[in-house]
Amino acid sequence: MDVSSKTLGASSSPGTVTQRSGRRLKPGPAFVLQAAISVAFLAASSAPTPLYAIYQSSLHLSALLITAIFAAYSIALLLALLVFGALSDHVGRRAVIIGALTIQLAAMILFILADNATELIAVRAIQGLATGAATAALAAGLTDLAPVKAPIINSVSPILGMAAGALGSAALATVAAVPTIEIFIILAALFAVLLITASWLPETASKKPGAWKSLAVRMTVPSPARGPLLTAAPMLVAIWAIGGFVLSLGPTLVRAETGSNSPMIGGWFVFALTISGAVAVMLLRSSPPLKLFILGAAALAAGVGILLVGVLSHQTALLFVGAAIAGVGFGGGFQGALRTIMPAAAPGERATLLATVYVISYLATSVPAIAAGVLSSSWGINATAIAMGSAVIVLALIALASALFRSRTASAAAGFAPVAGEHGQRQTGVL
Repeated sequence: MDVSSKTLGASSSPGTVTQRSGRRLKPGPAFVLQAAISVAFLAASSAPTPLYAIYQSSLHLSALLITAIFAAYSIALLLALLVFGALSDHVGRRAVIIGALTIQLAAMILFILADNATELIAVRAIQGLATGAATAALAAGLTDLAPVKAPIINSVSPILGMAAGALGSAALATVAAVPTIEIFIILAALFAVLLITASWLPETASKKPGAWKSLAVRMTVPSPARGPLLTAAPMLVAIWAIGGFVLSLGPTLVRAETGSNSPMIGGWFVFALTISGAVAVMLLRSSPPLKLFILGAAALAAGVGILLVGVLSHQTALLFVGAAIAGVGFGGGFQGALRTIMPAAAPGERATLLATVYVISYLATSVPAIAAGVLSSSWGINATAIAMGSAVIVLALIALASALFRSRTASAAAGFAPVAGEHGQRQTGVL
């Protein structure tokens, strides 16, 4: 995500390093390290996905329990973003990053020890809390160090992290003797190294009072942003619902279609969705919000449609092609939605508005995934995929129609008057 909840009111000027005591990295290496930490957190978030089939078999878990394990992470991450999002403005970016890395390291160790569904749900929740707290501080810290580069890094690094985590975990699972232990040993070692190196990060935010008060959750939608948010809401729900389904039950679907028990098949499926999303963000980063939104909605509907054709015809190739095209809709659509919604709010209102966007997004990730877990127990994974995919297509088409309608209405009323877009660019067609 390219903006983090409750971090938009950073107390230091962009690029300013306010603390240089002791051994500290220069801004360039510090930026690279914080980007690497961001990628690592999201890689760890998707690492369990290829292991779900192993957990399901070895621990005799139902599809509902698998989705509950997945949803625990999303819900905890959302809560952490809402509660701790502004904390680094008060106690400093470095302190929050180090604290989040410490909790994440503990979560990796607990993954090694977990041997039942209850423990896995608890560990995923701990991981979600760590990732949510880190996301806010890292996004703000990157913006402090390099305000021009930060939006792209903040957009791409989470998606690249998820792609690398899913594929890397799947690859290791094919060669590891006990993948549910060895993968997390490697991740624990990685986070131990990152925790040590994070002690060299410079502080980029001036500390200020009010840390406890900052933990209060606020969600409001300014009047000018209500229309854009209403337009974007179906899109947000659609992209995060399909993302949640692929990350939780996607490997189960492709395993059922292919008959293969290899973790790589599920890893490649998640990779297809996430890597195409990252490429879309990079290639379309300069496109106007309206173009991004329309392209994202169309790609999402088309990609999920192709995926469902693959399910119905039992053509495995179509599953992966559909996931890749849907990924373009995921990356482009989310970026377009954010750039549609956020300019409608004043700078002082954007943090709480973004909190609302996060609530919609993460509820859309977890609630449909849990519903899919319930349905798959009685309907089967194929029928559940068709029901979920059909709902996503309908939502994407609603978002597309709503965007076109609002654009034409606004153009007729304003005569295509240009609107100031992100970073002060003059753009037309902002919803």
